Amino acid sequence: MKKVYLLAIAISLFVFPAVSNAQIGITAVPFLQIEPDSRGAAMGNTGVAIADNAAAMFWNPAGLAFQKDNQISITHSNWLANFNVSDLFYDYLVGKYYVEGIGTIGGHITFLNLGEQENRDGANNLLSRFNSYEVAVGLSYGFPVNDNLAIGAGLRVIYSSLANGVEVDAQKVNPGNSVALDLSYLYKSDPFYIGANKARFSTGLNLSNLGPAIQYTDNAQKDPLPTVLRFGIALDYDLDPEGFNRITIASDVSKIMARNEAFEVPSADSTITEYRAVGPIQALFESWGPYTRFNGQENVELSLMQQFMIGAGAEYWYNNLFALRGGFYYEDPENGDRKYITFGAGLRYNSFGIDFSYIKTLESDHPLANTLRFSVLLNF
Repeated sequence: MKKVYLLAIAISLFVFPAVSNAQIGITAVPFLQIEPDSRGAAMGNTGVAIADNAAAMFWNPAGLAFQKDNQISITHSNWLANFNVSDLFYDYLVGKYYVEGIGTIGGHITFLNLGEQENRDGANNLLSRFNSYEVAVGLSYGFPVNDNLAIGAGLRVIYSSLANGVEVDAQKVNPGNSVALDLSYLYKSDPFYIGANKARFSTGLNLSNLGPAIQYTDNAQKDPLPTVLRFGIALDYDLDPEGFNRITIASDVSKIMARNEAFEVPSADSTITEYRAVGPIQALFESWGPYTRFNGQENVELSLMQQFMIGAGAEYWYNNLFALRGGFYYEDPENGDRKYITFGAGLRYNSFGIDFSYIKTLESDHPLANTLRFSVLLNF
């Protein structure tokens, strides 16, 4: 029962609204929302306007257009570390390769392992065991419009096996699969001066995970993908004329662009209300108003402003060798209620790099408390 409970938490942790009674329901494959690189995670989950390494495939694929080097990186995190379960973990493998005359192409594999689960009947008899996991594989590309502006796109294939073969309410649970598209832009200013030192400004936008809803059972129920709209700004500033000391300040604002609609299903002696995903394009237009959701105790209406999630952070580099990072992430109490401080650091030596991040939640018993991410980078 503990493992089943953990599975439920892991699946729903990054869902925009965990439960809904009206316009929005649970989004599927929420692992696609987990910030994969330790650098961005340490800066309060920011990266849309930075996007200067291989992790740009998550934050902003357009950033690949400004990169002319090759890199491989892997990030690992023991997920929901507070529960002390060894087979809950998250891995992200990403690489980019520059081709003369074509540009930089990137690929990634995202994997969330949810461990072994037990299927038991009402009398607590063991019926079967099964493994739960989710994986996504994708490619991304950035195209430079000019020296300052780039556009980008990404495509990923998603496979989600949560309870393969298990029957729930006479419905067999199957693996779900879908495809998702990313569309983005990134603008980087020419260097300018603040006082005697150089500065650079950048801004970007990324619409990620735009695609058809995912289905796990034989009925009409489909859950929308976690389509996310992210907007970010960043300022790089050299603290000295030589550029040995540099600081970056960044902020991202994001919003889930998903909606469900209610429909009535006849039952034996009445009708029941079920929900199905609104089409992804339609949801882009219908996601800009208030909606009502059930928060576990009562129905609450969220205004448009309450639906935005905000991250802000800073990064200090010394001579491109050592970095210190910090940030803050906030969600409205009725809209996920994740609030935490982030910390991290990074080292670079020749072609090798390592980053780590740490989450300090404002609640000691929060599922994300004490989450650590480690990233290793190799340039070649």
